Amino acid sequence: MDRGITDAPHSSDVLVIGSGAAGLTAALNLAARFKVTVIAKGALNEGSTAWAQGGIAAVLEPGDTFESHIEDTMIAGAGLNDRATVEMVVENAPVAIQRLTKLGVPFNTDGNALHLTREGGHSHRRIVHVDDATGMAVQEALLKAARANPNITLVPDMVVIDLATSRHEMRYSGAGHVWGVYAFNRATNRVELFTANATVLATGGAGRTYLFSTAPKGATGDGIAMAWRAGCRISNMEMMQFHPTCLYNLEVKNFLITEAVRGEGGHLKIPRAGHRFMPDVDPRAELAPRDVVARAIDHEIKRLGLDYVHLDISHMPPEFVREHFPTIHARLLDLDIDMTREPIPVVPAQHYTCGGIVIDRDGRTDLPALYAAGECTQSGLHGANRLASNSLLECFVFGEAVADHIAAHWDTLPPPPPIRAWDESRVTDSDEEVVIKQNWTEIRRFMWNYVGIVRSTKRLERAAHRIAMLRDEVNDYYGHFRVTPDLIELRNLLESADLIVRSALHRKESRGLHYTLDYPETLAEPVDTILVP
Repeated sequence: MDRGITDAPHSSDVLVIGSGAAGLTAALNLAARFKVTVIAKGALNEGSTAWAQGGIAAVLEPGDTFESHIEDTMIAGAGLNDRATVEMVVENAPVAIQRLTKLGVPFNTDGNALHLTREGGHSHRRIVHVDDATGMAVQEALLKAARANPNITLVPDMVVIDLATSRHEMRYSGAGHVWGVYAFNRATNRVELFTANATVLATGGAGRTYLFSTAPKGATGDGIAMAWRAGCRISNMEMMQFHPTCLYNLEVKNFLITEAVRGEGGHLKIPRAGHRFMPDVDPRAELAPRDVVARAIDHEIKRLGLDYVHLDISHMPPEFVREHFPTIHARLLDLDIDMTREPIPVVPAQHYTCGGIVIDRDGRTDLPALYAAGECTQSGLHGANRLASNSLLECFVFGEAVADHIAAHWDTLPPPPPIRAWDESRVTDSDEEVVIKQNWTEIRRFMWNYVGIVRSTKRLERAAHRIAMLRDEVNDYYGHFRVTPDLIELRNLLESADLIVRSALHRKESRGLHYTLDYPETLAEPVDTILVP
């Protein structure tokens, strides 16, 4: 019987897990001095970055100020943000845009200036974009640069299982140092060891814990779950952002209708009645922050027994709509919806994980030699609700911060000692894959029903009870059978769901994205929810 890996471990100076905006930014900044390996779960362009439609927020408009962008971010985050982190990210935004332009990202222009659009929660036009497919353009530019760099090795189809830490050294140690990762190679069906002096988690969020999500299928909270199991603190996981407007279509899942449709004049209406309801809810109407809009839509759907509400921009000139939203317009035409002439059926869907691995402003986690950047982290930028188009921005600023810290402190990052190979001598191949599919579906359904846009203590306790029952089943399965990508994801999905529910039960107030019927008031002092392993 195969007792695990026989191949020598893959070794590099720095290991980056994730090939989106955060991971590739870190890799490109490190590659001037170091050998960098970037591993991706699937194809190199399959992460959340490529899916980002809206754009990147930056102060570029005359009359706009850093202070205004900072305040908009703090207001959206319901005071839970770390102001020093917000200042750092906002003030580095224009430089990040310049770097992306140099990499060849073809941002839309208006004369000699960049074209800026406006999104909910922003007091100015400050969203630079590439039509309505900004993320894909950014992803392509970063990947092109990474492929051209001789110091960067890109490895697709590697499903990470767990961090390799001091506990996995040939000479066992409890020091908690991170030396790399064990990953399942989809091509060979073998587990391989990647080691490095420093490891960077850029693994994205945990959106697929929910039944309806705009996140790509790989967003199962892998980095968050691995960091938690290895000993990192996790913060604010109850702050799950639900995007107000995901296309309602039983055949097409996860197609997001960007915030910019509302920013450019789209109205939310009750189907058939045609009543525009957002002005009844908030003076900012459709431009209110996402949590307000998502709750309002959720309320109307439940109150009236609807499947969806309408998002209508058909009152704008057809050429204006086609020019601003070419990707969405073309996709909807394929589904026999002409957004220049008729409304779009939309529902809220999970969209962004505002909590995650606790990091400082250098991207350092609690564990030696482990860094993190992007959606898998809680940096203090987003607080209780992410402001639109601050997410890609966070990836660029923290990707660079991580690289800068690793480079400046390289002499404190020793090379990895001998690490034990993955041992599968006591497991067999599974003959019951249906168990994984059943548990996966159950998690996503009860998370949607019990831990969604509106919560209650009773619903959260029901979810916690389900998680406890499933944990025994999943742990037993994991202990007896060889790992597969589906089993790895299920294990991380369950861990992520547990962290979300525990965090939500801990917060005895409603703030930002966390709205509970039992504690509708907001407490005077904003306090992070921090879970300690």
